[in-house]
Amino acid sequence: MKSIVHFFLPSVAFLLAACASKQPPQTAANGADSLDDYDVATEVADPLEPLNRATFKLNDGLYNFVLRPISKGYTTVLPSPVRQGIDNVYDNVKFPVRFVNSGLQGKFKRAGQEVQKFSVNTFAGFGGLIKQSDRIPSLAHVPEEDSGQTLATWGVGHGPYIVLPVLGPSTAREVVGLAGDYALNPVNWGFALKGEADDWAWIPPTGNNLRQLPLQLEKYDDSKANAIDPYMAVRSTYIQNRNSAAKQ
Repeated sequence: MKSIVHFFLPSVAFLLAACASKQPPQTAANGADSLDDYDVATEVADPLEPLNRATFKLNDGLYNFVLRPISKGYTTVLPSPVRQGIDNVYDNVKFPVRFVNSGLQGKFKRAGQEVQKFSVNTFAGFGGLIKQSDRIPSLAHVPEEDSGQTLATWGVGHGPYIVLPVLGPSTAREVVGLAGDYALNPVNWGFALKGEADDWAWIPPTGNNLRQLPLQLEKYDDSKANAIDPYMAVRSTYIQNRNSAAKQ
């Protein structure tokens, strides 16, 4: 049983990592005249479309019949203030991902802001439980950086679009980026240790996966709502979101 937990739950850390966009997907209800409009928006090769569509359908069933009930149980058991505190702690711990990628992109001012945010939230926010940095105007809205954005800044193209089992939409570039983010995130470092660490190493990433489910599933639903073709809507929304993030 433990082996299943070690394999499955940590992998959900990347579930629909950037599936949602701040803008609604281009569907017929939002002004798209045909399915061809999605292709204009995505601008990404999809040579594996038949396989991707099959994986998309498999994932959709998994989200609806497995992960959604888990998410519902999480939000039912824990009240919103408690969930927000948990989110704040995990977001604070993710500091190395944002700091390293800000530096790799030459955004040294932003890297400095990340250091300030981490310091304020750790020491004045009880280990990150309270996001005190939101009360400081210069730190309240610092765009997050990740490894996929770094690769984009270095001129690496998306490559082919890929729908990963469980993990959802991605591209060849973003798969590499997800691996980089995973390695930089301290919640996963327990798996690199040996000995007694094996008994507790799965707890931090599992908690991280669980607390992300409600928001990520909500974003997933928004990205395909009222779509003529949900697969293309999610693909378009994902690529638009990643392109937008790379330009921040």
